[in-house]
Amino acid sequence: MSDAQTADNKTNDVGGIAGDRLRSFIERIERLEEEKKGIQDDIKDIYAEAKGTGFDTKVMRQIIRLRKMEKDDRQELDALLELYMAALGME
Repeated sequence: MSDAQTADNKTNDVGGIAGDRLRSFIERIERLEEEKKGIQDDIKDIYAEAKGTGFDTKVMRQIIRLRKMEKDDRQELDALLELYMAALGME
């Protein structure tokens, strides 16, 4: 190996870490973070639009959270909520 190749390997492989590979991971994550921010901004705009037409965005967020749950988990949550409310005299 020439001195130039050895020097190049030292900049790309430090402490057993392949610099080029690490850079690739970091850059991919950064691109996805940018895309995620764009999507989050789009979601925020949709909530603002819904609120502007009279929908309650807190309820919408709750519905979205519930729709992500499995039916059995949602039913268990509902049962526990009813039980806790009854224990607090809220029914």
